[in-house]
Amino acid sequence: MKNHSHFKAILLALFVTFLWSTSFVIIKIGLSEIPPLTYAGLRYSIAFICLLPLAFTKANRVEIKILNRSDWIKLFIYGLLFIAFTQGAMFTGLLYLPAVTVSLWLNFTPLVVAVLAIFLIKEYPTIRQWGGVLLFIAGIVIYFLPIVLSENQEIGLIVMTIGVFANSGSSVLGRSINREAKINPVVVTIVSMGIGSLILFIGGVVIQGLPSISMQNILYLLWLAVINTALAFVIWNFTLRTLSAMESSIINGTMLIQIAILAWVFLGEVITLQEGIGMLIAALGVLLVQIKIKNKMKT
Repeated sequence: MKNHSHFKAILLALFVTFLWSTSFVIIKIGLSEIPPLTYAGLRYSIAFICLLPLAFTKANRVEIKILNRSDWIKLFIYGLLFIAFTQGAMFTGLLYLPAVTVSLWLNFTPLVVAVLAIFLIKEYPTIRQWGGVLLFIAGIVIYFLPIVLSENQEIGLIVMTIGVFANSGSSVLGRSINREAKINPVVVTIVSMGIGSLILFIGGVVIQGLPSISMQNILYLLWLAVINTALAFVIWNFTLRTLSAMESSIINGTMLIQIAILAWVFLGEVITLQEGIGMLIAALGVLLVQIKIKNKMKT
């Protein structure tokens, strides 16, 4: 029975990574009509509304009431970094770059986290992690050689680099919040998503406007918010009760390959042999870094 539950958790986790991978394709399609910041703001605002009922359970209501000023500041910064900056950067990056390139660049996050953790929470990478960093950089170099970037690609990579640092900062802050074990992860997600999505939506509308949206893209937007964000969050949290940190890392690492296949099938983004080799090397490097980090988070 235990083996059956474990296998079920693996399948569910793979299903969630598939949903997250399809997001890159759906976002690329929607960006032809909706500006990136407005698009991201709409997605996470709707997802927040879907998750909001969870805040009214008895336990979560009590927990939200006893949050102090320091807790609110941390959750505000977390929402600002993870939702407003990271997701805003990802949507904008997808406007200028292929889906696979955005996914690959986001994989810089565990490496930056490993370095930031040295200074912010005194957590030092192992030799294996440093080896993973070097392997990832080698994979990135192979993927981009010869390095000849168009103006759009330069803009996209600059935006994505900002997103990576924001994502890394949110990861370190999130680990700090989880280490204290004061706030339920569900409460952390709902409050931070509410704050971040509101900032992102208002900023998007002010800067880029709110266009008329076709019925097709409204359906895509609802799918992104309800299924790929709210439902996926609930399922992923359920799988974390059964899967080890290493298993979650490996399953999450399959997204790079899934996105490459989906982008090829639905967006016509062809991956060359050289790019494929670079991706695989980079993915292995990230895995070497991430497994150790996530194991430390668990202890």
